[in-house]
Amino acid sequence: MSQVITDSLRRWIVEQAQAGCTPDSVLQAMRASGWEEATAMQAMEECLRAAVEAPRPVPFVRLLAGCTADAGDRSVQVLAVMQRPAVVVLGGLLTDEECDELVAFAQPRMGRSETVRHDDGTAEVHEARTSQGMFFERGESELIRRLEQRMATLLNWPVDHGEGLQVLHYQPGAQYKPHHDYFDPAAPGTAAVLKRGGQRVGTLIAYLNTPSEGGATTFPDVGLEVAPVKGHAVFFSYDRPHPATLSLHGGAPVTDGHKWVATKWLREGVFT
Repeated sequence: MSQVITDSLRRWIVEQAQAGCTPDSVLQAMRASGWEEATAMQAMEECLRAAVEAPRPVPFVRLLAGCTADAGDRSVQVLAVMQRPAVVVLGGLLTDEECDELVAFAQPRMGRSETVRHDDGTAEVHEARTSQGMFFERGESELIRRLEQRMATLLNWPVDHGEGLQVLHYQPGAQYKPHHDYFDPAAPGTAAVLKRGGQRVGTLIAYLNTPSEGGATTFPDVGLEVAPVKGHAVFFSYDRPHPATLSLHGGAPVTDGHKWVATKWLREGVFT
Protein backbone atom coordinates (compact mmCIF):
# COMPACT_ATOMS: atom_id res chain seq x y z
CA MET A 1 0.00 0.00 0.00
CA SER A 2 1.53 3.32 -1.08
CA GLN A 3 2.21 5.96 1.55
CA VAL A 4 0.46 9.33 1.32
CA ILE A 5 2.27 12.64 1.65
CA THR A 6 0.14 14.63 4.07
CA ASP A 7 0.11 18.31 4.98
CA SER A 8 1.30 17.38 8.47
CA LEU A 9 4.35 15.65 6.96
CA ARG A 10 5.16 18.72 4.85
CA ARG A 11 4.80 20.88 7.95
CA TRP A 12 7.19 18.62 9.89
CA ILE A 13 9.78 18.85 7.09
CA VAL A 14 9.49 22.66 7.12
CA GLU A 15 9.95 22.67 10.91
CA GLN A 16 13.12 20.55 10.61
CA ALA A 17 14.54 22.87 7.95
CA GLN A 18 13.77 25.91 10.10
CA ALA A 19 15.57 24.21 13.00
CA GLY A 20 18.72 23.90 10.87
CA CYS A 21 18.55 20.18 10.07
CA THR A 22 20.25 19.07 6.85
CA PRO A 23 18.23 17.34 4.09
CA ASP A 24 20.19 14.12 4.68
CA SER A 25 19.35 14.08 8.39
CA VAL A 26 15.66 14.73 7.65
CA LEU A 27 15.56 11.87 5.13
CA GLN A 28 17.30 9.58 7.61
CA ALA A 29 14.75 10.45 10.30
CA MET A 30 11.88 9.79 7.91
CA ARG A 31 13.28 6.40 6.91
CA ALA A 32 13.77 5.51 10.59
CA SER A 33 10.10 6.36 11.18
CA GLY A 34 8.98 3.93 8.48
CA TRP A 35 8.68 6.16 5.42
CA GLU A 36 9.68 4.58 2.14
CA GLU A 37 12.69 6.29 0.59
CA ALA A 38 10.85 7.19 -2.63
CA THR A 39 8.01 8.81 -0.67
CA ALA A 40 10.43 10.63 1.62
CA MET A 41 12.37 11.98 -1.36
CA GLN A 42 9.16 13.12 -3.08
CA ALA A 43 8.01 14.95 0.06
CA MET A 44 11.39 16.66 0.39
CA GLU A 45 11.30 17.74 -3.27
CA GLU A 46 7.79 19.18 -2.84
CA CYS A 47 8.94 21.27 0.11
CA LEU A 48 12.00 22.50 -1.77
CA ARG A 49 9.87 23.50 -4.78
CA ALA A 50 7.50 25.41 -2.50
CA ALA A 51 10.43 27.22 -0.92
CA VAL A 52 11.52 28.64 -4.28
CA GLU A 53 8.05 28.94 -5.84
CA ALA A 54 7.16 32.47 -6.90
CA PRO A 55 4.69 33.89 -4.35
CA ARG A 56 1.17 34.64 -5.52
CA PRO A 57 -0.28 38.14 -5.19
CA VAL A 58 -2.34 38.27 -1.99
CA PRO A 59 -4.85 40.64 -0.37
CA PHE A 60 -3.27 43.16 1.99
CA VAL A 61 -4.15 45.90 4.46
CA ARG A 62 -2.54 49.27 3.71
CA LEU A 63 -1.58 50.95 6.97
CA LEU A 64 -2.40 54.68 7.08
CA ALA A 65 -1.44 57.41 9.53
CA GLY A 66 -2.65 56.88 13.06
CA CYS A 67 -2.60 53.06 12.77
CA THR A 68 -5.77 52.99 10.68
CA ALA A 69 -6.79 51.43 7.37
CA ASP A 70 -9.27 52.63 4.77
CA ALA A 71 -12.34 50.41 4.42
CA GLY A 72 -14.29 52.75 2.16
CA ASP A 73 -17.28 53.68 4.30
CA ARG A 74 -15.25 53.73 7.52
CA SER A 75 -11.75 53.76 8.96
CA VAL A 76 -10.65 50.61 10.73
CA GLN A 77 -8.13 50.42 13.57
CA VAL A 78 -5.02 48.33 12.97
CA LEU A 79 -4.33 46.84 16.40
CA ALA A 80 -1.44 44.49 15.58
CA VAL A 81 0.60 43.36 12.56
CA MET A 82 2.73 40.24 12.18
CA GLN A 83 4.92 39.76 9.11
CA ARG A 84 5.38 36.00 9.25
CA PRO A 85 2.78 34.69 9.17
CA ALA A 86 1.08 37.66 7.51
CA VAL A 87 -1.51 38.51 10.18
CA VAL A 88 -3.34 41.79 10.86
CA VAL A 89 -5.64 42.29 13.86
CA LEU A 90 -8.35 44.87 13.16
CA GLY A 91 -10.56 46.89 15.50
CA GLY A 92 -14.04 48.12 14.66
CA LEU A 93 -14.50 46.46 11.27
CA LEU A 94 -18.22 45.94 11.99
CA THR A 95 -20.59 47.96 14.16
CA ASP A 96 -22.50 46.28 16.98
CA GLU A 97 -25.70 46.70 14.95
CA GLU A 98 -24.17 44.99 11.89
CA CYS A 99 -22.96 42.11 14.05
CA ASP A 100 -26.42 41.65 15.54
CA GLU A 101 -28.08 41.83 12.09
CA LEU A 102 -25.78 39.16 10.67
CA VAL A 103 -26.53 36.82 13.56
CA ALA A 104 -30.28 37.42 13.25
CA PHE A 105 -30.29 36.78 9.47
CA ALA A 106 -28.08 33.69 9.81
CA GLN A 107 -29.82 31.93 12.71
CA PRO A 108 -32.76 30.41 10.78
CA ARG A 109 -30.36 28.92 8.21
CA MET A 110 -27.77 27.29 10.49
CA GLY A 111 -26.61 23.68 10.06
CA ARG A 112 -23.61 21.55 11.00
CA SER A 113 -20.44 23.08 9.51
CA GLU A 114 -18.66 21.13 6.79
CA THR A 115 -15.13 20.82 5.45
CA VAL A 116 -13.82 20.04 1.94
CA ARG A 117 -13.08 16.36 1.24
CA HIS A 118 -9.52 15.80 0.02
CA ASP A 119 -10.38 12.95 -2.32
CA ASP A 120 -13.08 14.57 -4.48
CA GLY A 121 -13.47 18.22 -3.39
CA THR A 122 -17.03 17.81 -2.07
CA ALA A 123 -18.20 18.98 1.37
CA GLU A 124 -18.50 16.71 4.40
CA VAL A 125 -19.11 16.91 8.14
CA HIS A 126 -15.83 16.31 10.00
CA GLU A 127 -15.07 15.75 13.69
CA ALA A 128 -12.40 18.49 13.61
CA ARG A 129 -15.09 21.12 13.06
CA THR A 130 -17.89 21.16 15.61
CA SER A 131 -19.58 24.49 14.89
CA GLN A 132 -22.87 25.31 13.19
CA GLY A 133 -22.72 27.41 10.03
CA MET A 134 -24.32 28.82 6.89
CA PHE A 135 -23.29 30.75 3.76
CA PHE A 136 -24.78 33.94 2.41
CA GLU A 137 -24.83 34.28 -1.36
CA ARG A 138 -22.49 37.01 -2.52
CA GLY A 139 -24.47 40.26 -2.71
CA GLU A 140 -27.74 38.71 -1.56
CA SER A 141 -28.82 41.68 0.59
CA GLU A 142 -27.98 45.33 1.21
CA LEU A 143 -26.14 44.40 4.42
CA ILE A 144 -24.08 41.70 2.72
CA ARG A 145 -23.23 43.98 -0.23
CA ARG A 146 -22.11 46.73 2.16
CA LEU A 147 -19.88 44.42 4.19
CA GLU A 148 -18.40 42.75 1.10
CA GLN A 149 -17.49 46.12 -0.39
CA ARG A 150 -15.99 47.23 2.92
CA MET A 151 -13.84 44.08 3.11
CA ALA A 152 -12.81 44.39 -0.54
CA THR A 153 -11.69 48.00 -0.04
CA LEU A 154 -9.87 47.17 3.19
CA LEU A 155 -8.02 44.22 1.67
CA ASN A 156 -7.42 45.73 -1.78
CA TRP A 157 -9.05 42.70 -3.38
CA PRO A 158 -12.05 42.60 -5.76
CA VAL A 159 -15.46 41.64 -4.41
CA ASP A 160 -15.84 38.96 -7.09
CA HIS A 161 -12.63 37.26 -5.86
CA GLY A 162 -14.35 36.44 -2.55
CA GLU A 163 -16.44 33.45 -1.56
CA GLY A 164 -19.83 34.03 0.02
CA LEU A 165 -19.71 35.26 3.61
CA GLN A 166 -19.98 32.38 6.07
CA VAL A 167 -21.43 32.78 9.57
CA LEU A 168 -20.41 30.24 12.23
CA HIS A 169 -21.81 29.58 15.70
CA TYR A 170 -19.69 27.87 18.36
CA GLN A 171 -21.56 26.60 21.41
CA PRO A 172 -19.78 25.72 24.69
CA GLY A 173 -17.08 23.14 23.93
CA ALA A 174 -17.23 23.67 20.15
CA GLN A 175 -13.98 24.30 18.29
CA TYR A 176 -12.19 24.05 14.95
CA LYS A 177 -8.93 22.17 15.30
CA PRO A 178 -5.80 23.68 13.66
CA HIS A 179 -5.91 23.52 9.86
CA HIS A 180 -4.91 25.38 6.71
CA ASP A 181 -7.48 27.23 4.60
CA TYR A 182 -5.73 26.69 1.26
CA PHE A 183 -6.54 23.59 -0.76
CA ASP A 184 -3.87 20.88 -0.64
CA PRO A 185 -2.32 20.73 -4.16
CA ALA A 186 -1.65 17.00 -3.75
CA ALA A 187 -5.24 16.09 -2.84
CA PRO A 188 -7.21 14.40 -5.66
CA GLY A 189 -10.21 16.66 -5.15
CA THR A 190 -8.33 19.96 -5.34
CA ALA A 191 -8.45 20.28 -9.13
CA ALA A 192 -12.26 20.38 -9.05
CA VAL A 193 -12.32 22.99 -6.27
CA LEU A 194 -9.84 25.27 -8.04
CA LYS A 195 -12.11 25.56 -11.09
CA ARG A 196 -14.30 27.98 -9.11
CA GLY A 197 -11.69 30.71 -8.68
CA GLY A 198 -8.29 29.19 -8.06
CA GLN A 199 -6.54 28.87 -4.73
CA ARG A 200 -7.53 30.62 -1.55
CA VAL A 201 -4.99 33.33 -0.74
CA GLY A 202 -6.46 35.02 2.33
CA THR A 203 -8.92 34.71 5.21
CA LEU A 204 -10.78 37.36 7.19
CA ILE A 205 -12.56 36.35 10.41
CA ALA A 206 -14.87 38.94 11.98
CA TYR A 207 -16.15 38.42 15.52
CA LEU A 208 -19.89 38.99 15.89
CA ASN A 209 -19.96 38.75 19.69
CA THR A 210 -17.58 38.46 22.63
CA PRO A 211 -17.81 35.03 24.30
CA SER A 212 -17.57 34.90 28.07
CA GLU A 213 -14.46 32.70 27.94
CA GLY A 214 -12.38 30.90 25.31
CA GLY A 215 -12.82 30.88 21.54
CA ALA A 216 -9.56 32.58 20.55
CA THR A 217 -8.25 32.26 16.99
CA THR A 218 -4.93 30.48 17.41
CA PHE A 219 -1.82 30.26 15.21
CA PRO A 220 0.07 27.29 16.71
CA ASP A 221 3.20 27.66 14.57
CA VAL A 222 4.00 31.04 16.14
CA GLY A 223 2.19 30.86 19.48
CA LEU A 224 -0.25 33.65 18.61
CA GLU A 225 -3.79 33.92 19.99
CA VAL A 226 -6.30 36.55 18.87
CA ALA A 227 -9.09 37.22 21.36
CA PRO A 228 -12.62 37.30 19.90
CA VAL A 229 -14.01 40.80 20.51
CA LYS A 230 -17.32 41.90 19.00
CA GLY A 231 -16.80 44.00 15.86
CA HIS A 232 -13.07 43.21 15.65
CA ALA A 233 -11.46 40.92 13.07
CA VAL A 234 -8.28 39.08 12.18
CA PHE A 235 -6.97 38.84 8.61
CA PHE A 236 -4.19 36.58 7.36
CA SER A 237 -2.85 35.72 3.91
CA TYR A 238 -0.83 32.85 2.45
CA ASP A 239 1.05 33.38 -0.81
CA ARG A 240 1.44 29.67 -1.59
CA PRO A 241 -0.46 26.52 -0.55
CA HIS A 242 2.22 25.24 1.81
CA PRO A 243 2.89 24.97 5.57
CA ALA A 244 5.91 27.27 5.08
CA THR A 245 3.42 30.18 5.15
CA LEU A 246 2.90 29.41 8.88
CA SER A 247 -0.82 29.99 8.30
CA LEU A 248 -1.91 26.98 10.37
CA HIS A 249 -4.74 28.23 12.58
CA GLY A 250 -7.70 27.06 14.60
CA GLY A 251 -10.63 28.12 16.72
CA ALA A 252 -9.98 27.29 20.36
CA PRO A 253 -12.86 25.71 22.32
CA VAL A 254 -15.46 28.04 23.75
CA THR A 255 -15.37 27.35 27.50
CA ASP A 256 -18.17 29.68 28.58
CA GLY A 257 -20.89 31.31 26.51
CA HIS A 258 -21.22 31.26 22.74
CA LYS A 259 -19.13 32.56 19.83
CA TRP A 260 -20.42 33.93 16.52
CA VAL A 261 -18.04 34.76 13.66
CA ALA A 262 -18.28 35.74 10.00
CA THR A 263 -15.59 34.35 7.69
CA LYS A 264 -14.62 35.63 4.25
CA TRP A 265 -12.25 33.55 2.11
CA LEU A 266 -10.44 35.26 -0.77
CA ARG A 267 -9.53 33.47 -4.01
CA GLU A 268 -6.78 34.31 -6.53
CA GLY A 269 -9.37 34.64 -9.31
CA VAL A 270 -13.08 35.29 -9.85
CA PHE A 271 -15.11 32.97 -7.62
CA THR A 272 -18.17 31.49 -9.34
